[in-house]
Amino acid sequence: MKIEFGGKVALVVGAAQGIGFATASELRNSGAKVAVADINGEAAIAAAERLQGGEGERLGVQADISALDSVEAMVAEVTERLGPPDIVVISAAVLDDKLFLESGPKDWQRLINVCLYGPMNVLHTVLPGMTERGFGRIICMASDSARVGQARLSYYAAAKGGVIALVKSVAQEVGPSGVTLNVVSPGATDTELRQAREAQTKETIGEERYAARVKKVLRMYPAGRIGQPQDHACMIAYLASDHASWVTGQVISVNGGFVMP
Repeated sequence: MKIEFGGKVALVVGAAQGIGFATASELRNSGAKVAVADINGEAAIAAAERLQGGEGERLGVQADISALDSVEAMVAEVTERLGPPDIVVISAAVLDDKLFLESGPKDWQRLINVCLYGPMNVLHTVLPGMTERGFGRIICMASDSARVGQARLSYYAAAKGGVIALVKSVAQEVGPSGVTLNVVSPGATDTELRQAREAQTKETIGEERYAARVKKVLRMYPAGRIGQPQDHACMIAYLASDHASWVTGQVISVNGGFVMP
C-alpha cells in the first residue's frame, strides 16, 4: 500500500520534535505540503527547514494552541502561504509527573489548557473550512493512560480522555461532510519529552532503582521495547490518507501490546 498525498496541505501542531516531527517528515515524504507549528516559533522554523522538499512546500509557524486567537492566526498564515489545511494532526502536549494529591488547580489548568482546550481550539478553527470544502482528515494524539489510567499522570490522563470523547462526538457531527476524525493512542515512546522526564526520574530515585524500573517497564511490553516516533507517524499517515476514508471516530493504540482493549 503506497500512500501519496499529491500536494495536500498538512498542518502538524506540536511538530518541532518527537512524534509531531516524525509525522511531519512522513507526510512530507509522501507528497504533502507541510506546516510545522509549535509554541516555540524558532524551533518550528528550524524543524520545517529539516524537512525534505522544495521551496514553498513547507512552513514553520509559531502558535500557542491554548489560545484561540493564536490558533486562528496560525491557520490564517498556513492558508495564505500553503493553502487551506486538508490534514491536521494535533500532537502538542505537556506532562507532569506528580501524584494527584501533590498537584493543585494550577497544574490541572495548565494540562487542560494545552491537552484538551488546545485540540478544541484547533478543531473549532479548521472544521468550518473542511466541511465547506467537503474534505478533511484530523488526527489527535491521546494516550493509553486515558484508556486504563496511570499513576502520576492522573490529570494528563483526564485531559486525554476528554480528547477521545471530543473526537468521537465531533466525528459523528461532521462525517456526512467528508471529514474524518481519529485518535492515535501511543504507549511509552522515546521522545525528547519522555527523555527529559526519565532523566528527572533517574536523578530523583538513583541509578540502581531507575535501572530496575526500566526492566519492569519493558516487561510490560510484549514487543520488548518502547516505541519510536516513527511507529506512530506511519499510523497517522495512514489515517490521513484516502485508504482510511471509511475510518472515523476510532481510537487506535500503537503501543507494542502494552494495552489490548
